[in-house]
Amino acid sequence: MKIDAYEDGVPSWVDISVPDIAAAADFYRDLLGWECPGGPAEFGGYRVCTLNGRSVAGIGPQFNPNVPVAWCSYINVSSADDISEKVAAAGGQVMAPAMDVGEMGRMAIYVDPTGAVFGAWQPGQHTGAQIINEPGALCWNELVTTDLDGARAFYPAVFGWSVDEKGPADDAESAYTEWQVAGRSIAGMMAKPANLPPEVPSYWGTYFAVEDADAAAAKVTELGGSVLMPPMDIEPGRFAVVADPFGGMFMVMAMKPELAS
Repeated sequence: MKIDAYEDGVPSWVDISVPDIAAAADFYRDLLGWECPGGPAEFGGYRVCTLNGRSVAGIGPQFNPNVPVAWCSYINVSSADDISEKVAAAGGQVMAPAMDVGEMGRMAIYVDPTGAVFGAWQPGQHTGAQIINEPGALCWNELVTTDLDGARAFYPAVFGWSVDEKGPADDAESAYTEWQVAGRSIAGMMAKPANLPPEVPSYWGTYFAVEDADAAAAKVTELGGSVLMPPMDIEPGRFAVVADPFGGMFMVMAMKPELAS
């Protein structure tokens, strides 16, 4: 599905910071079919990866080796500066203040009150992912958190999101929240599973669509990554939790055809 612009409050971009950009580009090229040409030196060699000629995700340098490799989700906004004020007022932290990225746009990085890192993207020449919900492209963003109630208060205050609760409200482990903008689900939220180590903080997870989740999981291992949770069937399709060779976790999902649109 091609997309050229995003509404305010809708996740529009994902990127990852790694110790070896070229090696990461090779991994995602071989797994998801991306082309990741070298990026400008003034931005640390940041690469905008494409699929069928349209941007899908970014790969940048890891400036702090003490920070674990992780995918970051960015929410489309009209003003990153205004969002920074709302984040602070709602109890979040501004990790990286709003800054211009050349002519591409303006960005900021935050930590929500539950400990999850996310970003805001104010588009300039770069509008975000130009293809979604197709094999090799972004298909979902999901908050995994230790504080469902805290997140339910924070994100609507910052982005105006509404919530659509799925599953039993009295069972946090089974409940699922879909964040909505104008009545349309744009991201999800679930409680941090009990089997995750205590030191794992709340985080925003990134899902990429694939043709075959089992084949994709096997390919991850072949390319030097790891399978953290083997393929299984869920409501939207079949998915697996995997990590790239640098430990960057993400999900691969074979979506049900009716959901891809």
